[in-house]
Amino acid sequence: MTDLLYSEAEDDLRAAVRSLLADRNDTTSVLARAEAGAPYDPELWKALAADMGAAGLLVPEKFGGQGASHREAAVVLEELGRAVAPAPYLTSSVIATETLLGLDVESPEVADLIGELAAGRKTAVLAVPLSASPDGPLPAGASRITGVADAAFADLLLVLTSDGLHAVERTSITVEALTPLDLTRPLCAVTIDGTAGGTRLADAATAERAVRRGLLAGAGLLASEQLGLAEWCLEETVRHTRERHQFNRPIGSFQALKHRMAQLWLEVVSARAAARNAADALATDSPEAALAVAVAQAYSSRVAVHAAEECVQLHAGIGMTWEHPAHLYLKRAKSDEIALGTPGRHKEKLAELVDLQAP
Repeated sequence: MTDLLYSEAEDDLRAAVRSLLADRNDTTSVLARAEAGAPYDPELWKALAADMGAAGLLVPEKFGGQGASHREAAVVLEELGRAVAPAPYLTSSVIATETLLGLDVESPEVADLIGELAAGRKTAVLAVPLSASPDGPLPAGASRITGVADAAFADLLLVLTSDGLHAVERTSITVEALTPLDLTRPLCAVTIDGTAGGTRLADAATAERAVRRGLLAGAGLLASEQLGLAEWCLEETVRHTRERHQFNRPIGSFQALKHRMAQLWLEVVSARAAARNAADALATDSPEAALAVAVAQAYSSRVAVHAAEECVQLHAGIGMTWEHPAHLYLKRAKSDEIALGTPGRHKEKLAELVDLQAP
């Protein structure tokens, strides 16, 4: 039976990650780093990935990881979404790591790389567009790939070619920074002139299965990031409307606003159930994992965008300013909406899985 509740260990992990982010990830510094074109704080990443061990949650202990599961990784992503934190956790510690775990892990090259990622000593990025869905086309053999998230700051890129999957040093590949909507998750265009100097990790058939496994885990756990984002937007909006007064009463006491926030609360609660179901299905290797991921992505993407839009609108004028963090959440929500498959793409997959014929 699916367990949608959080365990005591998961609550402890949440408290630790939230405390770390509260100390080192205030929105003023996030904005400053994003404007400077260097959104990532290496010290924050070291504290999260290496010191806390969050980068190795999905990795078995024999490879140097924590031997936890997707449920714990989902909790970390909830907090990263809640703090709209710039960190390559989704791309490196989830998608790239899960892809590597889908290869021959007894191979020394694969095992060593998994250990490096688990220890937080290196980061890796799968060289596919951020919009790539788990069952969509893959850029195998493409010479130029646009929209690759976090590529500019990764140590390694996992490149899918016609003869398999290669691990290539970023410095051996041309990486061109693009202008993203979400400044906290930078995008790049990657030009691959060859994989000389790289390490071939798997043949083509194994590589495709592993990449799709990585993208499926990424899509499922992205729902947890979207959940955390939506929760922050709702809580911050409720706090603001309690404190902001018009006509000598809190604006949150007006019935029209109450209804909007109550509707949003219902959506966030439902998104939490969908995201936890997806994380639990991935953690238990459920045969219905693809179904759970499709449901979570089809629903949570829209909830996150709605929550962020309501946050901006119900903060009125202050919500439109650059200094208020609401725009960071709205841009992350819109970026996440197309990441790893759009809601429409996941609805199509859902219809296929449950054999729901189009009219």
